[in-house]
Amino acid sequence: RRPVPLLSLPRREMASLHCPRHVAWRDGNCRAAWLLRHATRSGGAAPVSPPLQVRRSPSPILRAPAQVCRSAAEATPSVAVTLPMGTTLQAFTVGTSRSRTPSPDLDGDLVVLMGAIECACKRIAALIRQSGLDGESVLHGYVDHGGSNAAGDAQKKLDVVSNDIMKEELHRCGVVKVMASEEDDGPIEVTSEGKYVVVFDPLDGSRNIECNIPTGTIFGVYRNEGNVLCKGKTMVCGGYALYSSATMMVLSMGNGTHGFTLDMLTGDFKLSMPNMRIPERGQIYSVNDARFHDWPLGLQTCIDNWRQGNGQSGKKYSARYVCSLVADVHRTLCYGGVAMNPRAHLRLLYEGNPMGFIVEHAGGIASDGNTPMLDIEPQEVHQKLPVFVGSKDDMNELLSYSNAVAGYGIRQEVNPGYEV
Repeated sequence: RRPVPLLSLPRREMASLHCPRHVAWRDGNCRAAWLLRHATRSGGAAPVSPPLQVRRSPSPILRAPAQVCRSAAEATPSVAVTLPMGTTLQAFTVGTSRSRTPSPDLDGDLVVLMGAIECACKRIAALIRQSGLDGESVLHGYVDHGGSNAAGDAQKKLDVVSNDIMKEELHRCGVVKVMASEEDDGPIEVTSEGKYVVVFDPLDGSRNIECNIPTGTIFGVYRNEGNVLCKGKTMVCGGYALYSSATMMVLSMGNGTHGFTLDMLTGDFKLSMPNMRIPERGQIYSVNDARFHDWPLGLQTCIDNWRQGNGQSGKKYSARYVCSLVADVHRTLCYGGVAMNPRAHLRLLYEGNPMGFIVEHAGGIASDGNTPMLDIEPQEVHQKLPVFVGSKDDMNELLSYSNAVAGYGIRQEVNPGYEV
């Protein structure tokens, strides 16, 4: 049958092609048509579509800085991905998988896995948008009977539901060997034949959910090595979804850091911020400086110098703090500066490593105040540590205040505990 020209379709049918429920049907048929057309031309053998085009650029804007943290330099050579705006996340994953493998064959398991994570994030985003409409007793507030997660943090109802959604999608995709969540006591074995290990924080910043402040989902993907305690520099993909005025997914697969925005008309995450580069110097620091007097002298001195314009840049810095790691890191990634929590409060596996991977592949630095974040050997699944991520020059200046003399560091070693 000859294809029907799009303009000859009734208006209602044209509109239906953009409806999310038709997206999978439409994309699958276009792909099948492409393969069939080229197979006919080549005498029956359907060719493999070309891999993602990657170009190495000498431009200092696209090249990873020479002084970037050592683990980022080891993780990947400096590459810039050439993709048109609006490329879907699925197409990006397909191209990245092909460009990595020595043969043109597709690593289909990675595509399936990223599709599962994408689907979970869409479901969580929809749930957050609707959470206030079902009555506060349904999804707002804390879980009944004072529930808490493995780290002892009080759980919100949306924490539990988001965790269930992530686990359901990862179970269903069939390519995950082990997964570990911030909300569970330990790792969960999914399938013995899975190729990947996935760690995640299903809903970061959920404490602020009732007041409509940005929240997010953080995830890290590793090759299956039989253990979830992997160094960050061995990560295959690190990313986060940001649920705000727009829903975004920012991730790195070792070929730079890229941002995708959810198109509500088609249901696709589409490339909107390719090859993100964090400015080498910012003018914003992000930390809860109500705790200023609990900090070590080095951190107090650095922050005070930035406030007064006595730092290396000579500019007065501003404070911006949301208390949602995804929101604070995303702003830092866009505008530069430093986002930090100087006390051992954030988790290495679920927060520190994925965020460090993203920031370092965007040209920044991630550290726990002593060691590059991606070089730290995890000791336990819920290991906590201080986290400092940001612009290269700001981070180098901040780290220069660490361990100069006894007590003159930037890590808050004494954690008095705070009631919120």
